[in-house]
Amino acid sequence: MSAVKSARSKRMPRAVREQQMMDAAVQTFAQRGYRAASMDEIAELAGVSKPLVYLYLNSKEELFTACIRREAQRLTEAVQAAIEPRLPADEQMWAGLEAFFRHTRENPDGWSVLHRQARTHGEPFAAEVSKMRQEIADFVTVLIGAAARQGVPPAPGAAGSHRGDELAHRDVEGLAQALVGAAESLAGWANDAGISAKEAAGLLMNFAWTGLGGLMRGERWSHR
Repeated sequence: MSAVKSARSKRMPRAVREQQMMDAAVQTFAQRGYRAASMDEIAELAGVSKPLVYLYLNSKEELFTACIRREAQRLTEAVQAAIEPRLPADEQMWAGLEAFFRHTRENPDGWSVLHRQARTHGEPFAAEVSKMRQEIADFVTVLIGAAARQGVPPAPGAAGSHRGDELAHRDVEGLAQALVGAAESLAGWANDAGISAKEAAGLLMNFAWTGLGGLMRGERWSHR
């Protein structure tokens, strides 16, 4: 049976009914795929008529876009809400990563819509996911920049950087993009393998913060 509760009350507020339809749509798109999903299925799962779905959300494409936007907003808000600005940069990153992995684990249908369905069906869907990804990457860029200003000690034997601030900033942006991409890939694997959010966050912190060279030397990042 569906996790979406059927509710046919004519007095239900529009906003509540829209969320109910979107819940059904996210579940259907995630499990059936965008092309295979039908408005009939979504309407039945939501406990409403198909004409009502069209009245509220106009078309399957607009409904899918609305689902992408909602799930993207929920994910970015979960990550941002978990971070305490007064903590050191590495602790902020840890909190954000743990929140990211926890959200994707607890919302598998929403994550499937964002990571699998939206990306594979071209524009305008992929563009919506890119907006979310860039928002998270911008946030991570700030954290990495803060870490650099705090002065993370270099690995033994590492040479200091002699490049200018502009190139250093591009490096920070690139590292943020790499970290976000790694988190996205790791989330799918962790969920399939039954890895907890804490374990997944620890894996990525060890790789990203300690660095591959540090890992090879037996160094590990430790949550305080």
